[in-house]
Amino acid sequence: MSRDFVGALLQLNAEKQVSREALVRALEEGIQAAYRRVAGEEDIFVHVEPESGRIDVFRGRYVVDEVEDPMVEVTVDEARQTKPDAKAGDVIELEQLDGEHFGRIGAQTAKQIILQRIREVERDQVFDQFASREGELLTGSVSRVEPRAIILDVGKGVEAILATSEQSPLEHYRIGQPVKAFVLEVRRSARGPQILVSRTHKGFLRRLFELEVPEIHAGTVEIKAIAREAGSRSKVAVASRQEGLDPVGATVGQRGARVQAVVAELAGEKIDVIPWNEDASVFVANALSPAQVLGVHIDEEHRIANVTVPERMLSLAIGREGQNARLAARLTGWRIDIRSDVAAAEAAKVVEETPAEAPVEAAVEVPAPVETATPVKAPAEAPAVIPAEAPAADDPAPAPAEAPAVPSEAAPEPVAAAPARPKRSRNKADGEVSS
Repeated sequence: MSRDFVGALLQLNAEKQVSREALVRALEEGIQAAYRRVAGEEDIFVHVEPESGRIDVFRGRYVVDEVEDPMVEVTVDEARQTKPDAKAGDVIELEQLDGEHFGRIGAQTAKQIILQRIREVERDQVFDQFASREGELLTGSVSRVEPRAIILDVGKGVEAILATSEQSPLEHYRIGQPVKAFVLEVRRSARGPQILVSRTHKGFLRRLFELEVPEIHAGTVEIKAIAREAGSRSKVAVASRQEGLDPVGATVGQRGARVQAVVAELAGEKIDVIPWNEDASVFVANALSPAQVLGVHIDEEHRIANVTVPERMLSLAIGREGQNARLAARLTGWRIDIRSDVAAAEAAKVVEETPAEAPVEAAVEVPAPVETATPVKAPAEAPAVIPAEAPAADDPAPAPAEAPAVPSEAAPEPVAAAPARPKRSRNKADGEVSS
């Protein structure tokens, strides 16, 4: 192989941004694989000199500590007989082969393998390039519109997939339209790297603010938290790392210019920028903006923030379909319970009255245990009580006074049983019932 040919390959692949070392390695692997196929032996190695274009073909062995395959491996002690400084992992040369004796079929095989190796190297380099951009913004143009995704051309023959689930419902796309997207994941595939992007991820909103707000990009203003419902509304909590710098003012910009640029990129999505605070009660009150908050009670144990707002602000604090309260809860990480001041006052009044009524309820509940034991009334009606009053038979007057209470309740049972028995015996006597 001539030096001009190697130079042509280097120039061709430099246009594809393939490194020279990777190209030479691919060339060696391709020629080596072709020689091994033609000769049918596994101990053939190839070395390409990039400066001169010289190709050395030789038989060799891998130097290892313990030999598993003697056809291609040799121990360190044996290797040092040929190469004194040999160590594990090296390849020692045993026999020089004729590099010109290759043949037409071998050359065709080498060509195919070399081109395949070069494509693999190119794909690997493109993958590494985009894999390092996970979590970053990517700009591409719409090349195809499919039912389940938008395909973006990001250059170098690489395409990014913007799935329908990652698209804002407010946006519509056309062929050739430039689109910014957030890189979610880069995957390997047979056709090259597969890039998955999103425009609904909250990281996309963060990167847009970094583009539009120099203070955020420089780090003097930090985005502490983001809560987003793509296409509808978002809340962004910001804090300043520089004393005297207003984080909200820096983020919004003069007359809202900076935040409006982000809103325009998001097709009109509403954005609330609020100041972050270490005090949870203050942060929760800020997160419910634009509603006015009268007070916040924090329940640390259950992670609940009980918020009181004016009656006229209740619907604004909750938001349409609970959106404002929902976003505030996501932003702060607290479960938020919102009540109006009227409802809070009524609840406080009930709490104040409850202790006065408590003794009355306790007094009412005292007989309850007695009532639960009232099934023991049976002994009162049982004959065991009657013998205690039996000695009073000499006094006929008191006996009738106490007797009606007991017999009046017990009488119905014997009376009901008495007519039933004669009726059955009568029927049997008359023969009306036939068995």
